[in-house]
Amino acid sequence: MVIEKEMKLWFLLALLCYGFGNANGRSLADLETFNVINFGARADGVTDNSQAFLAAWKAACTSTGAVNLVIPSGTYFLNPVQFRGPCKNVQSLTVQMQGTLKASTDLNQYATARVWVEFGWVDHLTLTGGGTFDGQGEVTWPLNTCPRDQNCKIPPTSLMFVNMNNTIVNHIKSVNSKFFHIGVLGCQNFQGSRIQITAPAESPNTDGIHLERNSGVTISDSEIATGDDCVSVGQGNSLVTLNGIRCGPGHGISVGSLGKYQNEKDVRGLIVRDCSLTETDNGIRIKTWANSPTSSVCANMTFENIVMNNVANPIIIDQSYCPYANCMSSASSKVKISDIHFRNITGTSKTPVAVTLKCSQRVPCEKVSLQDVDLTFTGQNSTSATCLNVKADYSGTQNPLPASNKLLRTKDQIVVILLPQSAV
Repeated sequence: MVIEKEMKLWFLLALLCYGFGNANGRSLADLETFNVINFGARADGVTDNSQAFLAAWKAACTSTGAVNLVIPSGTYFLNPVQFRGPCKNVQSLTVQMQGTLKASTDLNQYATARVWVEFGWVDHLTLTGGGTFDGQGEVTWPLNTCPRDQNCKIPPTSLMFVNMNNTIVNHIKSVNSKFFHIGVLGCQNFQGSRIQITAPAESPNTDGIHLERNSGVTISDSEIATGDDCVSVGQGNSLVTLNGIRCGPGHGISVGSLGKYQNEKDVRGLIVRDCSLTETDNGIRIKTWANSPTSSVCANMTFENIVMNNVANPIIIDQSYCPYANCMSSASSKVKISDIHFRNITGTSKTPVAVTLKCSQRVPCEKVSLQDVDLTFTGQNSTSATCLNVKADYSGTQNPLPASNKLLRTKDQIVVILLPQSAV
């Protein structure tokens, strides 16, 4: 009787493990795996593996069911590649990247592409494995004129996701990108976690993660140390959550810049919570260009539970943003900012002005609230606030002290100017 029960138990276990298969209706033994080594890739750090990687991708993308693409440990030199779909009969595609990819430093290789590694038009992609994208940007940063020339030739982004649905990026690294580290463009339901991004503080335009025209993006539990924005939320995004980001060095966590180009889309629905910023040039920032060519909206955003560690400009709205030496602007920004909430923002500021709300005269900021803000200057004096063209509400702890309203009438409209209480 005991033997019969044990046999029944073993039968049920075997049925659970093998008979029912996986969520895609296939047994574990039937999962197809494609290893780049089997397609001619060489992990010697010198051989161009572009064609071998593309051949492995093509085999995986034209397969069926749940598919694994494996990049084993080792160093693989790689010229620009585009891993594109659609993969019509693939239900899920997991790229197990365990090795290090090294980018070409020959900028002529990027003459027809502004991206080093691109994934595009694929559904249910997972990129994981602990591997590293090494952009080798330290070789080309001296050639980047974009910080001072608006008409520069833009260097390539290291890793780009374009028009993807239901994407997971987990446990990968990016070091020393030539331009942006990671770009997410036109994607739906994108989840990124345990992403580690590294570049020196002086590296130009090395944004950690740039988002544009996406919906349903979550970036969590990630560490970003770079030479520009740790995360930049560009035009056309909605329903974005940034959670558990450790940022620094860099330029902070930014919305924008917005309002530079024609027909930019609205940005709505951003949550930034439980993040820390250390030794960054800005904290949490919304930046829009003056003299916007068309109107757009930036609304419904919450920044909460943020810790600042010796950060310059911890809270900043800047609607006359321009990073160049000479900026000629004859009109105010047309980006309308509203429903912006700062809650439980604490820590230290390395600039005496800890809160800057510098809004557009044409479309003043509305429904801005600050609750429990406590920012201490690391110098000898107390912190202060500078505000312009904004309607703000304050509650709870306020350090620096909130500003007081002062109304100035211009020829066409009433402009709301806020001054520190000490100046009234």
